[in-house]
Amino acid sequence: MPAMHADKLDWQMFYAAYAKTYIEHDVRALAQVGDQIKFIKFMTAMAARTGQMLNLSAVSRETGISVPTADRWLSILISSNIVYLLPPYYSNITKRMVKTPKLYFLDTGLAAYLTKWNTPQVLEAGAMAGAFFKTFVVSEILKSYYNTGILEPALYYYRDKDAKEIDILIKQNGMIYPVEIKKTANPGKEHIEHFSVLNKLKGVKIGNGGVICSALEHERFPQSTMGA
Repeated sequence: MPAMHADKLDWQMFYAAYAKTYIEHDVRALAQVGDQIKFIKFMTAMAARTGQMLNLSAVSRETGISVPTADRWLSILISSNIVYLLPPYYSNITKRMVKTPKLYFLDTGLAAYLTKWNTPQVLEAGAMAGAFFKTFVVSEILKSYYNTGILEPALYYYRDKDAKEIDILIKQNGMIYPVEIKKTANPGKEHIEHFSVLNKLKGVKIGNGGVICSALEHERFPQSTMGA
């Protein structure tokens, strides 16, 4: 978008028009939404929960719609590539895994518009800075697959009942590669401490993992620390 890159386009006006056009054309083409104001409120509630585990009951209470309606509207957002649900990694052997997906709002600009983060500086210092950074990284990983024609990449997250969590597991050629996403510029071994829990998984091989962060230089951690 040359005009936006050249700082000649008001981004808030752009996203206001985008949201209006999306509802008036795309949403109506997918399903009838009778209350446009509530649908925008629903989109806003979803944007505010980017990077979190999906909880449609909480969203329905907040927006004043039924859970079935929230579920139907979520399907619309998924079908139109507004949101992405990252599934948990689990198998019959690892029964302690939770099975709730994580929600990611794929357009961080639209999410910022809906949640009223009006400047990069305010967002950078705000409570959602980490969630937006994580959302941006996940969306870029997804794009890398989509651009090669892979529309359903083998991406997961890990979380067990002890609240040990890994942001992304990339499964490829029989291997699982763990990835943590942290906004910090000073990554440490504490950011990969949960990688070792993958060693208890049976029937899979664990490859090298890493931390995607805002550090200016690469840093290598010992494999033994990563549990791989």
